[in-house]
Amino acid sequence: MARAPQPVDRSRPTRSRLLYRVDQWASRPFTALIVLTGALAWVLLSLAAGFPARWETVFQTLVAALTLAMVFVIQHTQSRQQAATQRKLDEILQALPEADNALLSLEHASDDELRASGDLHRGIRQAALDEQSSQDQRAST
Repeated sequence: MARAPQPVDRSRPTRSRLLYRVDQWASRPFTALIVLTGALAWVLLSLAAGFPARWETVFQTLVAALTLAMVFVIQHTQSRQQAATQRKLDEILQALPEADNALLSLEHASDDELRASGDLHRGIRQAALDEQSSQDQRAST
């Protein structure tokens, strides 16, 4: 399935756009196939050459460097997407009149505040489930 082309966003820094493109390219199945084919070819070549120590060192260095680079690419992309999702959720919370506005800054709360908020909302959720269950029981009788 082909992906729809993304519009070019000139408001983002060039490095951010580049990292996003690398992430998009690296997440394609064809890229995985290319990497696996290259690794298999390297192993077969090394096997035919008797596994020279220098080749093994080069291979390990390349794999380590690519892994480290991809960690940063993925982290950048996920962080950006998480920030965008958070802004969207904040906007939804602001638009709902009955929403608890204290939730807007929850990501900056201490661990105790976060735990207390979770406990409070678990209680609200349980009360809603109990109410729905009692309504279902009345409707069935």
